[in-house]
Amino acid sequence: MTKRALGFVALGAAATLLLSACGGGGGAGGGGEAAFNQGETEIVNPSDEKGGTLRYAHSSDFDSTDPGNMYYAFAWNFSRYYARTLLTYTTSPGVEGTELQPDLAEGMPEVSDDGKTYTVKLKKGLKYENGEEIVAEDVKYAIARSNYGEQRLPNGPQYFKKLLADSEDYEGPYADSSDPLQGFGGIETPDDHTLVFHLKKPFSEFEYILIQPQSAPVPAEVDKGVQYQSHVLSSGPYKFDGDYKPEESLNLVRNDEWDAATDPIRKALPDRIEVELGVEQNEIDQRLVNGQLDVDLSTSSVGPAMKGTVLSDEAKKANVDNPSGNTMRYVNINTKVEPLDDLACRQAVMFAVDHDALQRAWGGPVGGDIPTQIMPTSLEGADTSIDLYPSEDNKGDLDKAKAKLEECGEDDGFKVNIGARSDRPADVATAEALQASLKRAGIGASIKQYPSDTYTNTQAGSPDFVHDNELGLTVFGWAPDWPTGYGFMSEIVNGESIRDAGNANISEFDDPEVNKLFAESVKEQDPEARADKYAQIDRIVMENAVILPVVLEKMVYYRPENLTNAYYHVGYAGYDFMALGTTRE
Repeated sequence: MTKRALGFVALGAAATLLLSACGGGGGAGGGGEAAFNQGETEIVNPSDEKGGTLRYAHSSDFDSTDPGNMYYAFAWNFSRYYARTLLTYTTSPGVEGTELQPDLAEGMPEVSDDGKTYTVKLKKGLKYENGEEIVAEDVKYAIARSNYGEQRLPNGPQYFKKLLADSEDYEGPYADSSDPLQGFGGIETPDDHTLVFHLKKPFSEFEYILIQPQSAPVPAEVDKGVQYQSHVLSSGPYKFDGDYKPEESLNLVRNDEWDAATDPIRKALPDRIEVELGVEQNEIDQRLVNGQLDVDLSTSSVGPAMKGTVLSDEAKKANVDNPSGNTMRYVNINTKVEPLDDLACRQAVMFAVDHDALQRAWGGPVGGDIPTQIMPTSLEGADTSIDLYPSEDNKGDLDKAKAKLEECGEDDGFKVNIGARSDRPADVATAEALQASLKRAGIGASIKQYPSDTYTNTQAGSPDFVHDNELGLTVFGWAPDWPTGYGFMSEIVNGESIRDAGNANISEFDDPEVNKLFAESVKEQDPEARADKYAQIDRIVMENAVILPVVLEKMVYYRPENLTNAYYHVGYAGYDFMALGTTRE
Protein backbone atom coordinates (compact mmCIF):
# COMPACT_ATOMS: atom_id res chain seq x y z
CA MET A 1 0.00 0.00 0.00
CA THR A 2 1.67 1.71 0.67
CA LYS A 3 -0.38 1.47 1.47
CA ARG A 4 -1.73 2.84 0.63
CA ALA A 5 -3.82 3.02 7.14
CA LEU A 6 -5.32 2.79 10.77
CA GLY A 7 -13.12 0.82 22.18
CA PHE A 8 -14.11 -0.03 18.62
CA VAL A 9 -17.53 1.55 18.88
CA ALA A 10 -19.92 1.59 15.95
CA LEU A 11 -21.26 5.09 15.42
CA GLY A 12 -24.25 5.83 13.23
CA ALA A 13 -22.88 9.27 12.54
CA ALA A 14 -24.98 11.74 10.62
CA ALA A 15 -23.42 14.11 8.15
CA THR A 16 -23.51 16.86 10.75
CA LEU A 17 -20.98 14.97 12.86
CA LEU A 18 -18.23 16.12 10.54
CA LEU A 19 -18.63 19.77 11.49
CA SER A 20 -19.08 19.14 15.19
CA ALA A 21 -16.33 16.55 15.53
CA CYS A 22 -13.56 19.01 16.25
CA GLY A 23 -15.33 20.08 19.44
CA GLY A 24 -14.75 23.45 21.08
CA GLY A 25 -14.06 26.73 19.34
CA GLY A 26 -10.87 28.35 18.25
CA GLY A 27 -8.87 28.19 15.05
CA ALA A 28 -10.42 27.56 11.67
CA GLY A 29 -12.58 24.89 13.27
CA GLY A 30 -14.28 27.66 15.23
CA GLY A 31 -14.26 30.33 12.57
CA GLY A 32 -10.83 31.84 13.23
CA GLU A 33 -7.57 31.84 11.30
CA ALA A 34 -5.98 28.59 10.21
CA ALA A 35 -2.97 27.42 12.20
CA PHE A 36 0.01 25.11 11.75
CA ASN A 37 -0.90 21.43 12.18
CA GLN A 38 -4.50 22.26 13.02
CA GLY A 39 -5.77 19.52 10.71
CA GLU A 40 -4.34 16.81 12.96
CA THR A 41 -6.96 17.46 15.64
CA GLU A 42 -9.57 19.74 14.06
CA ILE A 43 -11.46 20.30 10.83
CA VAL A 44 -9.92 23.28 9.06
CA ASN A 45 -12.17 25.67 7.13
CA PRO A 46 -15.44 23.81 7.82
CA SER A 47 -18.15 24.33 5.24
CA ASP A 48 -21.28 22.72 3.78
CA GLU A 49 -20.96 24.75 0.58
CA LYS A 50 -21.54 22.68 -2.53
CA GLY A 51 -20.19 23.25 -6.02
CA GLY A 52 -16.96 23.82 -7.84
CA THR A 53 -14.26 21.47 -9.09
CA LEU A 54 -11.90 19.72 -6.67
CA ARG A 55 -8.50 19.22 -8.29
CA TYR A 56 -6.08 16.40 -7.43
CA ALA A 57 -2.70 15.48 -8.93
CA HIS A 58 -0.27 12.59 -8.50
CA SER A 59 3.35 12.22 -9.53
CA SER A 60 2.66 8.67 -10.73
CA ASP A 61 -0.64 6.78 -10.96
CA PHE A 62 -3.11 4.54 -9.16
CA ASP A 63 -2.07 0.93 -8.76
CA SER A 64 -5.61 0.48 -10.11
CA THR A 65 -8.90 2.37 -9.97
CA ASP A 66 -10.71 -0.96 -9.52
CA PRO A 67 -11.70 -1.27 -5.83
CA GLY A 68 -10.98 -4.98 -5.97
CA ASN A 69 -7.48 -4.51 -7.35
CA MET A 70 -5.88 -1.74 -5.30
CA TYR A 71 -3.66 -1.56 -2.22
CA TYR A 72 -2.25 1.96 -1.98
CA ALA A 73 -3.84 3.81 0.94
CA PHE A 74 -4.58 6.85 -1.20
CA ALA A 75 -6.42 4.62 -3.71
CA TRP A 76 -8.56 3.10 -0.94
CA ASN A 77 -9.33 6.60 0.27
CA PHE A 78 -10.18 7.96 -3.19
CA SER A 79 -12.24 4.94 -4.31
CA ARG A 80 -14.88 5.86 -1.74
CA TYR A 81 -16.08 8.55 -4.15
CA TYR A 82 -17.50 5.83 -6.41
CA ALA A 83 -17.37 2.60 -4.37
CA ARG A 84 -19.24 1.96 -1.15
CA THR A 85 -18.19 -0.85 1.20
CA LEU A 86 -20.05 -2.90 3.79
CA LEU A 87 -18.58 -0.99 6.73
CA THR A 88 -16.50 2.17 6.95
CA TYR A 89 -14.57 4.36 9.37
CA THR A 90 -16.26 7.25 11.11
CA THR A 91 -15.56 10.79 9.97
CA SER A 92 -13.53 12.32 12.78
CA PRO A 93 -10.01 13.57 13.41
CA GLY A 94 -7.90 11.60 15.84
CA VAL A 95 -8.43 8.10 17.16
CA GLU A 96 -12.21 8.39 16.79
CA GLY A 97 -11.63 8.10 13.06
CA THR A 98 -10.73 4.42 13.49
CA GLU A 99 -14.14 3.49 14.87
CA LEU A 100 -16.44 1.55 12.57
CA GLN A 101 -19.93 2.19 11.29
CA PRO A 102 -22.17 0.74 8.56
CA ASP A 103 -21.97 1.95 4.95
CA LEU A 104 -23.81 -0.41 2.58
CA ALA A 105 -24.83 -2.43 5.63
CA GLU A 106 -27.90 -1.37 7.58
CA GLY A 107 -26.19 -2.21 10.87
CA MET A 108 -23.10 -3.81 12.30
CA PRO A 109 -22.71 -7.57 11.67
CA GLU A 110 -24.44 -10.14 13.83
CA VAL A 111 -21.80 -12.55 15.15
CA SER A 112 -22.49 -16.15 16.15
CA ASP A 113 -21.57 -17.38 19.62
CA ASP A 114 -18.65 -19.39 18.26
CA GLY A 115 -17.28 -16.35 16.40
CA LYS A 116 -17.28 -18.13 13.05
CA THR A 117 -20.37 -16.68 11.37
CA TYR A 118 -20.98 -13.01 10.53
CA THR A 119 -24.35 -11.96 9.12
CA VAL A 120 -24.60 -8.62 7.33
CA LYS A 121 -27.85 -7.04 6.15
CA LEU A 122 -27.71 -4.57 3.26
CA LYS A 123 -29.75 -1.40 3.18
CA LYS A 124 -32.65 -1.66 0.75
CA GLY A 125 -33.05 0.63 -2.23
CA LEU A 126 -29.33 1.19 -2.89
CA LYS A 127 -28.58 1.69 -6.58
CA TYR A 128 -25.71 1.80 -9.03
CA GLU A 129 -25.25 4.68 -11.44
CA ASN A 130 -27.31 2.77 -14.05
CA GLY A 131 -30.33 2.57 -11.73
CA GLU A 132 -29.94 -1.15 -11.01
CA GLU A 133 -30.33 -2.27 -7.40
CA ILE A 134 -27.25 -3.27 -5.40
CA VAL A 135 -27.76 -6.83 -4.15
CA ALA A 136 -25.87 -9.18 -1.85
CA GLU A 137 -24.65 -11.43 -4.66
CA ASP A 138 -22.78 -8.47 -6.18
CA VAL A 139 -20.75 -8.14 -2.99
CA LYS A 140 -20.08 -11.87 -2.95
CA TYR A 141 -18.93 -11.73 -6.58
CA ALA A 142 -16.66 -8.75 -5.86
CA ILE A 143 -14.91 -10.66 -3.08
CA ALA A 144 -14.57 -13.76 -5.27
CA ARG A 145 -12.86 -11.91 -8.16
CA SER A 146 -10.19 -10.39 -5.95
CA ASN A 147 -9.36 -13.45 -3.85
CA TYR A 148 -9.85 -16.70 -5.77
CA GLY A 149 -8.48 -18.49 -8.81
CA GLU A 150 -5.37 -18.23 -10.94
CA GLN A 151 -6.87 -15.27 -12.81
CA ARG A 152 -7.86 -13.33 -9.71
CA LEU A 153 -7.00 -9.66 -9.54
CA PRO A 154 -3.32 -9.39 -8.57
CA ASN A 155 -3.22 -6.37 -6.25
CA GLY A 156 -4.64 -6.02 -2.77
CA PRO A 157 -4.71 -8.32 0.26
CA GLN A 158 -6.29 -11.77 0.37
CA TYR A 159 -7.75 -11.80 3.85
CA PHE A 160 -11.06 -13.25 2.66
CA LYS A 161 -9.34 -16.21 1.02
CA LYS A 162 -7.35 -16.89 4.19
CA LEU A 163 -10.39 -16.73 6.44
CA LEU A 164 -13.48 -17.96 4.59
CA ALA A 165 -14.49 -21.61 4.97
CA ASP A 166 -15.93 -24.03 2.41
CA SER A 167 -14.07 -22.54 -0.55
CA GLU A 168 -10.81 -24.46 -0.71
CA ASP A 169 -11.56 -25.96 -4.14
CA TYR A 170 -13.18 -22.87 -5.61
CA GLU A 171 -11.31 -21.81 -8.75
CA GLY A 172 -12.64 -18.26 -8.92
CA PRO A 173 -15.33 -16.54 -10.98
CA TYR A 174 -13.28 -16.51 -14.21
CA ALA A 175 -12.96 -20.30 -14.36
CA ASP A 176 -16.63 -20.84 -15.30
CA SER A 177 -18.42 -17.81 -16.73
CA SER A 178 -21.72 -19.71 -16.86
CA ASP A 179 -21.79 -20.11 -13.08
CA PRO A 180 -19.03 -17.88 -11.64
CA LEU A 181 -19.90 -18.44 -7.97
CA GLN A 182 -20.32 -22.22 -8.10
CA GLY A 183 -18.26 -23.74 -5.27
CA PHE A 184 -17.83 -20.49 -3.33
CA GLY A 185 -19.39 -21.59 -0.04
CA GLY A 186 -17.64 -19.14 2.25
CA ILE A 187 -20.37 -16.57 1.71
CA GLU A 188 -24.08 -17.34 1.53
CA THR A 189 -26.66 -14.96 0.08
CA PRO A 190 -30.04 -16.31 1.25
CA ASP A 191 -31.77 -13.25 -0.19
CA ASP A 192 -30.88 -10.05 -2.05
CA HIS A 193 -30.09 -8.15 1.13
CA THR A 194 -28.28 -10.69 3.31
CA LEU A 195 -24.68 -11.93 3.35
CA VAL A 196 -23.58 -14.71 5.70
CA PHE A 197 -19.81 -15.05 6.07
CA HIS A 198 -18.56 -18.45 7.26
CA LEU A 199 -15.05 -18.43 8.74
CA LYS A 200 -12.71 -21.38 9.09
CA LYS A 201 -12.03 -20.29 12.65
CA PRO A 202 -12.79 -17.28 14.83
CA PHE A 203 -11.06 -14.08 13.75
CA SER A 204 -11.63 -11.35 16.31
CA GLU A 205 -10.80 -8.51 13.90
CA PHE A 206 -12.97 -9.63 10.97
CA GLU A 207 -15.14 -6.49 10.98
CA TYR A 208 -12.13 -4.47 9.85
CA ILE A 209 -11.89 -6.54 6.69
CA LEU A 210 -15.41 -5.46 5.77
CA ILE A 211 -14.26 -1.85 5.32
CA GLN A 212 -11.88 -2.79 2.53
CA PRO A 213 -12.63 -1.86 -1.11
CA GLN A 214 -12.89 -5.53 -2.04
CA SER A 215 -16.35 -5.49 -0.43
CA ALA A 216 -17.55 -2.80 -2.87
CA PRO A 217 -20.20 -4.49 -5.07
CA VAL A 218 -19.54 -5.54 -8.68
CA PRO A 219 -22.29 -7.15 -10.80
CA ALA A 220 -20.86 -10.13 -12.68
CA GLU A 221 -22.26 -8.93 -15.99
CA VAL A 222 -20.20 -5.71 -15.99
CA ASP A 223 -16.89 -7.24 -14.87
CA LYS A 224 -14.03 -7.07 -17.35
CA GLY A 225 -11.27 -8.42 -15.15
CA VAL A 226 -8.27 -6.09 -14.89
CA GLN A 227 -9.83 -3.88 -17.60
CA TYR A 228 -12.80 -3.09 -15.33
CA GLN A 229 -10.65 -0.26 -13.99
CA SER A 230 -11.36 1.69 -17.19
CA HIS A 231 -14.89 2.43 -16.05
CA VAL A 232 -15.99 1.20 -12.63
CA LEU A 233 -19.76 1.04 -12.12
CA SER A 234 -20.42 3.52 -9.33
CA SER A 235 -22.25 2.81 -6.08
CA GLY A 236 -21.17 6.13 -4.55
CA PRO A 237 -21.94 9.83 -5.04
CA TYR A 238 -19.67 10.21 -8.10
CA LYS A 239 -19.22 8.28 -11.33
CA PHE A 240 -16.52 8.21 -14.00
CA ASP A 241 -16.80 10.98 -16.59
CA GLY A 242 -15.60 9.00 -19.58
CA ASP A 243 -12.91 6.38 -19.02
CA TYR A 244 -9.93 6.38 -16.69
CA LYS A 245 -6.82 7.17 -18.70
CA PRO A 246 -3.78 5.53 -17.05
CA GLU A 247 -0.84 7.87 -16.48
CA GLU A 248 -3.01 10.77 -17.67
CA SER A 249 -6.31 11.48 -15.90
CA LEU A 250 -9.46 10.40 -14.11
CA ASN A 251 -12.50 12.69 -13.90
CA LEU A 252 -15.62 12.20 -11.80
CA VAL A 253 -19.07 13.81 -11.95
CA ARG A 254 -22.14 13.45 -9.76
CA ASN A 255 -24.04 10.15 -9.70
CA ASP A 256 -27.74 11.04 -9.65
CA GLU A 257 -28.70 7.55 -8.40
CA TRP A 258 -26.81 8.01 -5.12
CA ASP A 259 -29.08 8.62 -2.12
CA ALA A 260 -27.46 10.85 0.50
CA ALA A 261 -29.97 9.67 3.11
CA THR A 262 -28.38 6.20 3.03
CA ASP A 263 -24.81 7.44 3.34
CA PRO A 264 -23.27 8.34 6.72
CA ILE A 265 -19.89 9.62 5.52
CA ARG A 266 -19.93 11.25 2.08
CA LYS A 267 -20.69 14.96 1.95
CA ALA A 268 -20.36 15.07 -1.86
CA LEU A 269 -19.67 18.80 -1.95
CA PRO A 270 -17.81 19.33 -5.27
CA ASP A 271 -19.75 19.17 -8.54
CA ARG A 272 -16.74 17.68 -10.27
CA ILE A 273 -13.48 15.97 -9.31
CA GLU A 274 -10.45 15.99 -11.60
CA VAL A 275 -7.24 13.99 -11.20
CA GLU A 276 -4.08 14.68 -13.18
CA LEU A 277 -1.59 11.83 -13.26
CA GLY A 278 2.13 11.77 -13.96
CA VAL A 279 2.74 15.33 -12.76
CA GLU A 280 6.26 15.99 -11.47
CA GLN A 281 6.32 16.34 -7.66
CA ASN A 282 7.88 19.81 -7.58
CA GLU A 283 5.17 21.05 -9.95
CA ILE A 284 2.47 19.58 -7.71
CA ASP A 285 3.95 21.32 -4.69
CA GLN A 286 4.23 24.66 -6.48
CA ARG A 287 0.66 24.49 -7.75
CA LEU A 288 -0.62 23.65 -4.27
CA VAL A 289 1.11 26.69 -2.80
CA ASN A 290 -0.12 28.90 -5.67
CA GLY A 291 -3.73 27.73 -5.17
CA GLN A 292 -3.92 26.13 -8.62
CA LEU A 293 -4.36 22.64 -7.14
CA ASP A 294 -6.25 21.38 -4.10
CA VAL A 295 -4.78 18.03 -3.03
CA ASP A 296 -1.75 15.83 -3.65
CA LEU A 297 -3.50 12.52 -4.29
CA SER A 298 -0.55 10.45 -3.08
CA THR A 299 -1.06 11.75 0.51
CA SER A 300 2.73 11.84 0.75
CA SER A 301 4.52 14.86 2.14
CA VAL A 302 5.41 17.75 -0.11
CA GLY A 303 8.78 17.13 -1.72
CA PRO A 304 12.09 18.13 -0.11
CA ALA A 305 12.39 21.32 -2.15
CA MET A 306 9.04 22.70 -0.96
CA LYS A 307 9.19 21.36 2.58
CA GLY A 308 11.75 23.92 3.73
CA THR A 309 9.90 26.74 1.98
CA VAL A 310 6.49 26.19 3.57
CA LEU A 311 7.93 25.57 7.04
CA SER A 312 10.20 28.63 7.07
CA ASP A 313 7.56 31.09 5.82
CA GLU A 314 5.16 31.83 8.69
CA ALA A 315 2.32 32.82 6.37
CA LYS A 316 2.60 29.56 4.44
CA LYS A 317 3.24 27.50 7.58
CA ALA A 318 -0.28 28.31 8.81
CA ASN A 319 -1.54 26.23 5.88
CA VAL A 320 0.67 23.25 6.73
CA ASP A 321 -0.32 20.12 8.63
CA ASN A 322 2.41 17.96 10.16
CA PRO A 323 0.47 15.03 11.68
CA SER A 324 2.06 12.04 13.35
CA GLY A 325 0.61 9.26 11.28
CA ASN A 326 0.59 5.47 11.28
CA THR A 327 2.90 5.16 8.29
CA MET A 328 6.23 3.48 8.91
CA ARG A 329 8.93 4.08 6.30
CA TYR A 330 11.39 1.23 6.21
CA VAL A 331 13.71 -0.91 4.12
CA ASN A 332 12.99 -4.57 3.44
CA ILE A 333 16.00 -6.88 3.78
CA ASN A 334 15.29 -9.90 1.62
CA THR A 335 15.99 -13.28 3.21
CA LYS A 336 16.41 -15.09 -0.14
CA VAL A 337 18.89 -12.84 -1.96
CA GLU A 338 22.53 -13.78 -1.27
CA PRO A 339 24.35 -13.02 0.96
CA LEU A 340 21.39 -11.55 2.88
CA ASP A 341 20.03 -15.05 3.30
CA ASP A 342 22.57 -15.18 6.14
CA LEU A 343 21.31 -13.59 9.37
CA ALA A 344 24.69 -12.12 10.27
CA CYS A 345 24.90 -10.31 6.91
CA ARG A 346 21.45 -8.82 7.50
CA GLN A 347 22.51 -7.75 10.97
CA ALA A 348 25.61 -6.12 9.46
CA VAL A 349 23.29 -3.90 7.43
CA MET A 350 21.30 -3.01 10.55
CA PHE A 351 24.42 -1.98 12.46
CA ALA A 352 25.97 -0.08 9.53
CA VAL A 353 23.05 2.28 9.01
CA ASP A 354 23.35 5.98 9.78
CA HIS A 355 19.82 6.58 11.09
CA ASP A 356 20.39 10.29 11.37
CA ALA A 357 21.12 10.46 7.62
CA LEU A 358 18.04 8.39 6.82
CA GLN A 359 15.90 10.72 8.92
CA ARG A 360 17.34 13.72 7.08
CA ALA A 361 16.20 12.11 3.84
CA TRP A 362 12.67 12.57 5.17
CA GLY A 363 13.26 16.18 6.20
CA GLY A 364 14.71 15.66 9.67
CA PRO A 365 12.51 15.52 12.80
CA VAL A 366 9.65 17.27 10.99
CA GLY A 367 9.60 14.32 8.56
CA GLY A 368 9.38 11.65 11.22
CA ASP A 369 10.78 10.12 14.38
CA ILE A 370 13.52 7.47 14.32
CA PRO A 371 12.00 4.14 15.46
CA THR A 372 13.79 1.09 16.79
CA GLN A 373 10.78 -1.19 16.43
CA ILE A 374 8.38 -1.94 13.59
CA MET A 375 4.94 -1.10 14.98
CA PRO A 376 3.80 2.55 15.01
CA THR A 377 3.56 3.88 18.55
CA SER A 378 -0.16 4.62 18.12
CA LEU A 379 -0.97 0.88 18.03
CA GLU A 380 -1.53 -1.27 21.09
CA GLY A 381 1.48 -3.52 21.57
CA ALA A 382 4.07 -1.11 20.19
CA ASP A 383 7.18 -1.59 22.32
CA THR A 384 9.68 1.25 22.10
CA SER A 385 12.06 -0.65 24.41
CA ILE A 386 12.98 -2.87 21.46
CA ASP A 387 16.39 -1.48 20.48
CA LEU A 388 18.56 -4.32 19.21
CA TYR A 389 20.97 -2.31 17.05
CA PRO A 390 21.89 0.71 19.19
CA SER A 391 24.47 3.28 18.21
CA GLU A 392 25.82 6.55 19.51
CA ASP A 393 23.97 9.58 18.08
CA ASN A 394 22.10 7.29 15.68
CA LYS A 395 25.15 7.13 13.41
CA GLY A 396 25.49 3.34 13.33
CA ASP A 397 28.03 1.00 14.87
CA LEU A 398 30.62 0.17 12.24
CA ASP A 399 32.68 -2.05 14.52
CA LYS A 400 29.71 -4.34 15.11
CA ALA A 401 28.79 -4.18 11.43
CA LYS A 402 32.26 -5.40 10.45
CA ALA A 403 32.17 -8.10 13.11
CA LYS A 404 28.90 -9.35 11.62
CA LEU A 405 30.43 -9.31 8.15
CA GLU A 406 33.21 -11.55 9.40
CA GLU A 407 30.62 -13.82 11.02
CA CYS A 408 28.81 -14.31 7.71
CA GLY A 409 32.02 -14.84 5.77
CA GLU A 410 32.01 -11.49 3.99
CA ASP A 411 35.06 -9.91 5.66
CA ASP A 412 35.60 -7.50 2.75
CA GLY A 413 31.94 -6.60 2.45
CA PHE A 414 29.57 -7.48 -0.37
CA LYS A 415 27.49 -5.88 -3.10
CA VAL A 416 23.74 -5.36 -3.00
CA ASN A 417 21.02 -3.59 -5.01
CA ILE A 418 18.55 -1.14 -3.46
CA GLY A 419 15.09 -0.75 -5.02
CA ALA A 420 13.24 2.57 -4.74
CA ARG A 421 10.31 4.41 -6.34
CA SER A 422 11.68 6.84 -8.89
CA ASP A 423 8.87 9.38 -8.63
CA ARG A 424 9.09 9.72 -4.84
CA PRO A 425 12.00 12.02 -3.94
CA ALA A 426 12.12 10.95 -0.29
CA ASP A 427 12.35 7.28 -1.29
CA VAL A 428 15.27 8.04 -3.60
CA ALA A 429 16.93 10.20 -0.93
CA THR A 430 16.52 7.32 1.54
CA ALA A 431 18.18 4.92 -0.88
CA GLU A 432 21.07 7.35 -1.38
CA ALA A 433 21.54 7.81 2.38
CA LEU A 434 21.45 4.04 2.85
CA GLN A 435 23.98 3.60 0.05
CA ALA A 436 26.37 6.04 1.75
CA SER A 437 25.86 4.37 5.14
CA LEU A 438 26.66 0.91 3.88
CA LYS A 439 29.73 2.07 1.98
CA ARG A 440 31.37 2.95 5.31
CA ALA A 441 31.25 -0.75 6.25
CA GLY A 442 32.48 -1.95 2.87
CA ILE A 443 29.06 -2.86 1.53
CA GLY A 444 28.65 -1.58 -2.02
CA ALA A 445 25.08 -0.70 -2.99
CA SER A 446 23.60 0.18 -6.40
CA ILE A 447 20.24 1.94 -6.60
CA LYS A 448 17.57 0.67 -8.99
CA GLN A 449 14.57 2.96 -9.54
CA TYR A 450 11.04 1.97 -10.63
CA PRO A 451 7.69 3.80 -11.03
CA SER A 452 5.44 3.64 -7.98
CA ASP A 453 2.33 2.47 -9.86
CA THR A 454 4.05 -0.86 -10.68
CA TYR A 455 6.55 -1.06 -7.81
CA THR A 456 4.33 -2.92 -5.33
CA ASN A 457 3.16 -5.48 -7.86
CA THR A 458 5.66 -5.92 -10.68
CA GLN A 459 9.04 -5.07 -9.14
CA ALA A 460 9.37 -5.07 -5.33
CA GLY A 461 6.10 -6.98 -5.03
CA SER A 462 7.26 -9.82 -7.30
CA PRO A 463 9.60 -12.32 -5.60
CA ASP A 464 10.80 -13.55 -9.00
CA PHE A 465 11.73 -10.01 -10.05
CA VAL A 466 13.42 -9.38 -6.70
CA HIS A 467 15.52 -12.54 -7.09
CA ASP A 468 16.34 -12.00 -10.76
CA ASN A 469 17.45 -8.42 -10.11
CA GLU A 470 19.07 -9.17 -6.77
CA LEU A 471 17.05 -6.52 -4.93
CA GLY A 472 18.37 -7.37 -1.51
CA LEU A 473 17.11 -4.05 -0.13
CA THR A 474 13.90 -2.23 -1.06
CA VAL A 475 12.70 1.13 0.23
CA PHE A 476 9.07 0.82 1.28
CA GLY A 477 6.37 2.22 3.49
CA TRP A 478 3.34 0.77 5.22
CA ALA A 479 0.25 1.99 6.99
CA PRO A 480 -2.07 -0.41 8.80
CA ASP A 481 -4.83 -2.14 6.87
CA TRP A 482 -6.66 -1.54 10.15
CA PRO A 483 -5.45 -0.14 13.49
CA THR A 484 -4.05 -3.21 15.25
CA GLY A 485 -0.79 -5.13 15.23
CA TYR A 486 -2.33 -7.72 12.94
CA GLY A 487 -3.66 -5.05 10.62
CA PHE A 488 -0.21 -3.51 10.42
CA MET A 489 2.19 -6.48 10.40
CA SER A 490 0.40 -9.52 9.01
CA GLU A 491 0.85 -8.62 5.34
CA ILE A 492 4.51 -7.61 5.68
CA VAL A 493 6.01 -10.31 7.96
CA ASN A 494 3.55 -13.21 8.08
CA GLY A 495 4.85 -16.14 6.04
CA GLU A 496 1.31 -16.97 4.96
CA SER A 497 1.12 -13.59 3.17
CA ILE A 498 3.93 -14.30 0.68
CA ARG A 499 2.60 -14.48 -2.89
CA ASP A 500 3.83 -14.36 -6.48
CA ALA A 501 2.58 -10.85 -7.32
CA GLY A 502 1.44 -7.92 -5.23
CA ASN A 503 3.57 -9.35 -2.43
CA ALA A 504 3.96 -7.04 0.58
CA ASN A 505 6.13 -9.47 2.57
CA ILE A 506 9.02 -8.35 0.41
CA SER A 507 11.58 -9.75 2.86
CA GLU A 508 9.95 -13.16 2.27
CA PHE A 509 10.19 -13.73 5.99
CA ASP A 510 8.55 -17.03 6.93
CA ASP A 511 9.12 -17.81 10.60
CA PRO A 512 7.05 -20.58 12.26
CA GLU A 513 6.94 -18.82 15.64
CA VAL A 514 5.78 -15.54 14.10
CA ASN A 515 3.17 -17.33 11.99
CA LYS A 516 1.92 -19.13 15.09
CA LEU A 517 1.66 -15.89 17.07
CA PHE A 518 -0.39 -14.30 14.31
CA ALA A 519 -2.74 -17.29 14.27
CA GLU A 520 -3.11 -17.20 18.06
CA SER A 521 -3.60 -13.44 18.26
CA VAL A 522 -6.84 -13.28 16.33
CA LYS A 523 -8.41 -16.07 18.38
CA GLU A 524 -7.76 -13.98 21.46
CA GLN A 525 -10.67 -11.82 22.63
CA ASP A 526 -8.66 -9.86 25.19
CA PRO A 527 -7.11 -6.81 23.44
CA GLU A 528 -4.24 -6.67 25.94
CA ALA A 529 -3.34 -10.30 25.32
CA ARG A 530 -3.41 -9.68 21.57
CA ALA A 531 -1.19 -6.63 22.01
CA ASP A 532 1.35 -8.72 23.92
CA LYS A 533 1.57 -11.19 21.03
CA TYR A 534 2.08 -8.33 18.58
CA ALA A 535 4.98 -7.05 20.70
CA GLN A 536 6.51 -10.52 20.63
CA ILE A 537 6.22 -10.63 16.84
CA ASP A 538 7.87 -7.21 16.56
CA ARG A 539 10.85 -8.35 18.64
CA ILE A 540 11.34 -11.59 16.68
CA VAL A 541 11.23 -9.72 13.37
CA MET A 542 13.84 -7.23 14.58
CA GLU A 543 16.03 -10.07 15.91
CA ASN A 544 15.95 -11.59 12.44
CA ALA A 545 16.89 -8.26 10.82
CA VAL A 546 14.36 -8.42 8.00
CA ILE A 547 13.02 -4.88 8.31
CA LEU A 548 15.11 -1.77 8.80
CA PRO A 549 12.89 0.98 10.31
CA VAL A 550 13.66 4.41 8.84
CA VAL A 551 11.10 6.86 10.23
CA LEU A 552 7.67 6.79 11.79
CA GLU A 553 6.54 9.32 9.26
CA LYS A 554 5.18 12.75 10.06
CA MET A 555 3.49 14.16 6.99
CA VAL A 556 4.00 17.67 5.70
CA TYR A 557 0.79 18.58 3.90
CA TYR A 558 -0.03 21.93 2.34
CA ARG A 559 -3.74 22.84 2.26
CA PRO A 560 -4.69 25.74 -0.03
CA GLU A 561 -6.96 28.36 1.48
CA ASN A 562 -9.83 27.42 -0.85
CA LEU A 563 -9.87 23.81 0.46
CA THR A 564 -12.68 23.18 2.95
CA ASN A 565 -13.15 20.52 5.66
CA ALA A 566 -9.51 19.49 5.66
CA TYR A 567 -8.41 17.15 8.45
CA TYR A 568 -6.07 14.20 8.84
CA HIS A 569 -7.95 10.91 8.95
CA VAL A 570 -6.00 8.31 10.92
CA GLY A 571 -7.78 5.38 9.26
CA TYR A 572 -6.77 6.43 5.74
CA ALA A 573 -3.39 7.98 6.63
CA GLY A 574 -4.19 11.22 4.83
CA TYR A 575 -6.84 13.89 4.44
CA ASP A 576 -10.37 12.52 4.48
CA PHE A 577 -11.15 12.91 0.78
CA MET A 578 -14.90 12.41 1.35
CA ALA A 579 -15.09 15.55 3.48
CA LEU A 580 -13.30 17.93 1.14
CA GLY A 581 -14.84 20.79 -0.77
CA THR A 582 -13.62 23.93 -2.46
CA THR A 583 -14.62 27.57 -2.52
CA ARG A 584 -13.23 27.94 -6.03
CA GLU A 585 -15.42 27.56 -9.11
